[in-house]
Amino acid sequence: MSVNYLAFSFPGVPQVRCAFQTRTQGADSVASAGGNISYDVGTAAHIVAANRASLLAALQPLGLQAWAELRQVHGDVLIFEPETVAPEEQARVEGDGMATAAAGLGLLIKTADCQPILLAHREGGHVAAIHAGWRGNRCDFPITAVERFCQRYNLAPAEVLAVRGPSLGPQHAEFVNFAREWGQDWLPWFDPQSQTMDLWALTRAQLIRAGLLARNIFGLDWCTAENSALFFSYRREKTCGRQASLIWISAAQG
Repeated sequence: MSVNYLAFSFPGVPQVRCAFQTRTQGADSVASAGGNISYDVGTAAHIVAANRASLLAALQPLGLQAWAELRQVHGDVLIFEPETVAPEEQARVEGDGMATAAAGLGLLIKTADCQPILLAHREGGHVAAIHAGWRGNRCDFPITAVERFCQRYNLAPAEVLAVRGPSLGPQHAEFVNFAREWGQDWLPWFDPQSQTMDLWALTRAQLIRAGLLARNIFGLDWCTAENSALFFSYRREKTCGRQASLIWISAAQG
């Protein structure tokens, strides 16, 4: 089946490519079938494998040769130089972030409301991908991931660029148990009247705290909960698929 995605390129870094998958009509009638790339949500394995193979094939002309992915657990583990995972295989290594200097290797993040945060050094030789649900924000994963990424490859945070992909928008990130789940330190991003958190603004603030320059932080402000024709949303559907977000250093010539 065909797949659709939103392409993103960092200004001045043409060798680094980003793709944010969008929802498509699926091969069966369940909500998770419309391009779902996760084996963990009830879609038949052969449909998921076909979706994944189609996505990989669509991106290969852009210099993507293979991808790595993790069993995401809403933590703060960052894996360096991860192993590839074939479309017909399931991820086995647990973690919520990856980084690499290998050309052609995509770093795949699966989401359905959580924030996919993709990082690239301005010279185009190093990239990273982060899965940040609200628990990831709560444990400052955007900050610690940038710190570890830069330490591992001897990079300056001010030379790192970031893009946050489609995810749960400020008007839908409701936390009725804010005091228990967050606490007073997080009040700047909480609206007591609507009981919602601006997770997009929080992530931006955390990336700036990590040393990124404000002008190097980008966001695709598509709310997954509001755009049912384009994205899966756990808040909206509960039982739903997952869309992929990828970053890679292109192996294509020219």
